[in-house]
Amino acid sequence: MNKSLYKTLEVSENASQEEIKKAYRKLARKYHPDINKAKDAEEKFKEINAAYEILSDEQKRAQYDRFGDNMFGGQSFSDFARAQGGGALDEILRNLFSGGGFSGGDFFGGFQRGFGGFDFEENLDMRAQIKIPFDLAVLGGTHTIHWQNETLNLKIPEGISEGKTIRVAEQGAQGRSKRGALLLNVHIESSPVYERDGDDLTRSFDLPLKTALFGGKINIPTLHKEVTLKIPPNTKNAQVFRVKELGVKNLKTKAMGDLYLKANIVLPPLDSLSEPLKKLLQEELP
Repeated sequence: MNKSLYKTLEVSENASQEEIKKAYRKLARKYHPDINKAKDAEEKFKEINAAYEILSDEQKRAQYDRFGDNMFGGQSFSDFARAQGGGALDEILRNLFSGGGFSGGDFFGGFQRGFGGFDFEENLDMRAQIKIPFDLAVLGGTHTIHWQNETLNLKIPEGISEGKTIRVAEQGAQGRSKRGALLLNVHIESSPVYERDGDDLTRSFDLPLKTALFGGKINIPTLHKEVTLKIPPNTKNAQVFRVKELGVKNLKTKAMGDLYLKANIVLPPLDSLSEPLKKLLQEELP
């Protein structure tokens, strides 16, 4: 007895529910129309979703295991699905996998006459990934994306970290009576200025040699505000200064991390020095 639903999900007939779920997620990502622009990707995506709705339900799976592809008029599920068209497929499957079951009789056009509803309300959530700028992840704000011909303005919480998920209600798959959510996995772009370690930030700043030697003050812009840093005499290159609570806000505790400023001592061009000073430096420097 042919059982092509398993071929659609690329699993064996003895596959566990976990294996079925894993295979579905892999194929759904591969053939999602927003990712895969191939001509038949959308049809394949619909077939994968329909196959998963059946095989992920123990009762529907048992019904299919009993009758196999006889439920599709003896043809493979892929041929059956494409013959019906995407718009009609959901309703046809509802009729096939209803509470009344499939008896092998009363067959019309490759499917049994109506018995009730096929529940497509499960697994309506859809997943995608977004990239957000480094500064936005630290400070929070609004980020605009385009999803399924819609423009969505997302609220990015202050202090969000790599790999977190943002849930957007009613932007997932459409069921009979409700729509699932869109689950966005967050990827944060790197910064040319800052490094992030948990809730702490580190950045380098240029420090003139004169200020490093004799001390002074220097203004440094940060993500939150400009700070005035007091530089002690004889500051070493790569010396680190800690500025409290100018790092990243912790999403759980709401506490602010710290900012670490690393000195990068800038030597003046030799040609800018007077000859007497050059001579003095040559004589005095160790």
